[in-house]
Amino acid sequence: MKTYDLNLLRTLDALLTAGSVTGAAERLHLSVPATSHALARLRELTGDPLLVRAGRRLVPTPRAMELREPVARWIAQAGALVQAPRGEDLAATERSFIVRAPDGFAIAFGGALGAVLAADMPRAQLRFVTEAQDDAGALRDGRVDLDIGTFRPRDPEIEVVDLFRQAQVAVVRAGHPFAARPATARRYAAQAHVDVLRRPGVSSVVDDALAALGLARRVVLTVAHASAAPVVAAQGDFVATLSERLAQAMAPGLGLVVVPLLFLPRGETVVMAWHPRQAADPAHAWLRKQVLAAIAAPRAPVSYRRVPTSST
Repeated sequence: MKTYDLNLLRTLDALLTAGSVTGAAERLHLSVPATSHALARLRELTGDPLLVRAGRRLVPTPRAMELREPVARWIAQAGALVQAPRGEDLAATERSFIVRAPDGFAIAFGGALGAVLAADMPRAQLRFVTEAQDDAGALRDGRVDLDIGTFRPRDPEIEVVDLFRQAQVAVVRAGHPFAARPATARRYAAQAHVDVLRRPGVSSVVDDALAALGLARRVVLTVAHASAAPVVAAQGDFVATLSERLAQAMAPGLGLVVVPLLFLPRGETVVMAWHPRQAADPAHAWLRKQVLAAIAAPRAPVSYRRVPTSST
């Protein structure tokens, strides 16, 4: 019976993730020559070059792309098979949880999550990172514990649960002309807008709805974080478009008027995603449970400017 060195699968996974022999060697804590030798053995084993040079970098062949997800799943399953059982002493757990989410999520729920973390897992930390980076492999590679947003994971093995539907609203300073008359799609599009940088590859429900009506926003300023947009709107004549929950958290303190945008669809679905390697981990399961509990907690209604609204 022919046997294979299963460590080669770890090498293949690292090569496909890093896209270079040097990067894979760093991930595997091996020398570059050793990793190059492993790549040569993989090429002999599969009968495919797997990675070919394109300029200064290596790109995967079609066969390599076919192997990427099965290999990643096998490694995750193998790790779970040999992992020693862990106790559930959360109070003694030392962990740094990384959550990638819109900054509005941290504003709306960070306080509640921080409080319960301090009470139940006092030696752990929770860190929110921006979602503006195109880092599709972060969950798969363990650089992010939870991914939250209005996206759909590219990797088929990622586990996903819907959290809530998120409506978009406009906020403007008190006395802004936009809040004094019907907030039609045409009037909305004609305003000076401050926009928020989105996750790469995720479309804007606002711009899609306007495009369907033959309209487009006049974006004057783009900011990196959603929490900056209402601050800009409070200082001038810009319209900022936010999630309803972020508007609820920030508008009162900034003296902003919240205007519903009824020409938009019912809302986007916000999801929470994680890699299956984390599914049975007690600390990770606790974090997922607390996110769901924070979202389910009662919240005060948003105070809207009551003006007539039509679809155009």
